Amino acid sequence: MLLNAIKNRYSVRKFQHKPVELEKLNEILDAARLAPSARNVQPCKFVVISDPQKREQLTNICKGQKFVSDAPVTIAICADNTDYTMTCGQKAYTIDAAIAGEHIVLQAVELGLGSCWIGAFYHDKLADLIALPEGYKIVSLLPIGYPNIGKQKRTLKPINEVVVRDSF
Repeated sequence: MLLNAIKNRYSVRKFQHKPVELEKLNEILDAARLAPSARNVQPCKFVVISDPQKREQLTNICKGQKFVSDAPVTIAICADNTDYTMTCGQKAYTIDAAIAGEHIVLQAVELGLGSCWIGAFYHDKLADLIALPEGYKIVSLLPIGYPNIGKQKRTLKPINEVVVRDSF
């Protein structure tokens, strides 16, 4: 059940030294591929960073977050078509990439893996590392692996504090 994956997902910042099986990685990437996008443009490219020398550089690129380098694989979610603004005023590529990213993290949970959304990275340095083509932007990074730490308790607002009906 999808709600179980949502409830069981948490930010993993400590990973086991165990590789992610190719079959599982492919399932995760297929989940991302299936994500909807504005006008069905499908602007996302998913750069799988698994080379040990490249992964080692992720700590500095991600502002000292060593766990990003410790993950056996990190997925950079990139998108082109960055000029299109939806009628609501939002850039479509960021939303499209976020939807694909959420597909990734939820599929990872289903497969017994963990992840963590990373937005704290130097775009120019990461772009150099992955040879990002002109016209693309990196929206986020998702280190993926087997968790080496359990879910910590967090306090969430009750539903009546986050939901309003018909108007504010």
